[in-house]
Amino acid sequence: MARSSSGFVAGLTAAALAVVGFFAYQASASAPDSLAPPKSEKSPSAASSHSPKDKPDTTAVPAQSGTGERVVYSVGDDRVWLVSEDGTTERTFKVTPSTVDPPVGKYVVTSRSAAVPGSDGVPIEHVVRFASVDNIAIGFSAAVNGSMAKPDQAKKTGGIREKRADGDAMWEFATIDKRIVVVQ
Repeated sequence: MARSSSGFVAGLTAAALAVVGFFAYQASASAPDSLAPPKSEKSPSAASSHSPKDKPDTTAVPAQSGTGERVVYSVGDDRVWLVSEDGTTERTFKVTPSTVDPPVGKYVVTSRSAAVPGSDGVPIEHVVRFASVDNIAIGFSAAVNGSMAKPDQAKKTGGIREKRADGDAMWEFATIDKRIVVVQ
């Protein structure tokens, strides 16, 4: 009888350890970064694997983008944020960059076109222009056919492509003189 009770106790102990381990994992996964120990250098293989808690918050507006109502474009992340006056994200979305990036800085919307041919020959709509680099107009647009193909790297183009629904939102939000902030 003693033999079976020791097996029973060992089983309960193992189950208890599994439960404690599970709760410890959940607690560490939901703890704020300020409570986490300092991060150490990761090996290349460890750096390439991402767990859900390692993914950046894509709705968070980049801190270096200023305050107030604005469009924020990250050339490093190929992402746009439409930011309300109180600093909350109204919408964020991925874009396909052009071959010519605008320099990091502050701009305003200088012109808009409802529908024009793109520099690649694809009809585009809701064009919102805000910069010029070497006489190449830089702006956001959506292809009428919905494509977001990467541009031909041999050509210098300034069209930052959005999905059509995102282009509609940009068109409504980014009127003439609306602030555009380009960040890395």
